[in-house]
Amino acid sequence: MLYSTLCYLEQGDQYLMLHRVKKAHDVNQGKWIGVGGKFLDGESPEDCVLRECLEETGLTLTEYRYRGLVTFVSNAAPTEYMHLFTASAWTGVPHGCDEGELAWIKKDQLRSLPLWEGDKIFLGLLETEEPFFSLKLRYEGDRLVQAVLNGKVLDQE
Repeated sequence: MLYSTLCYLEQGDQYLMLHRVKKAHDVNQGKWIGVGGKFLDGESPEDCVLRECLEETGLTLTEYRYRGLVTFVSNAAPTEYMHLFTASAWTGVPHGCDEGELAWIKKDQLRSLPLWEGDKIFLGLLETEEPFFSLKLRYEGDRLVQAVLNGKVLDQE
């Protein structure tokens, strides 16, 4: 099992997104995602998101919210528990990221970018201010085959 964080830094009608184009053999290659990464031993979700955001962006989060837990189940990778955050304030000067290109993207343009199908579900939950949620996403390869929100299967049309 893997434990990770993902954070969407929010500025007005935009999110800071990472276009994963720099690492070879990256499961997220070519996709647009938030910033975050894997836990280090002894870290809490908050410790991890603060460290990963600083490492990937150069920014220190000062206002952030823990929004939900996303469980990824795949036939091609170990199960991953991703702790999802949004941030609305930070300090520091942004720098380049060795995992991809950072860019501010308008929320209404996100779905036109290459995203994981499951990411579209939790981005919608963030936009509607859904209270803390648990989302289970089951993939076969790159294809989302099931989504379960707070214990209820979502229609996949």
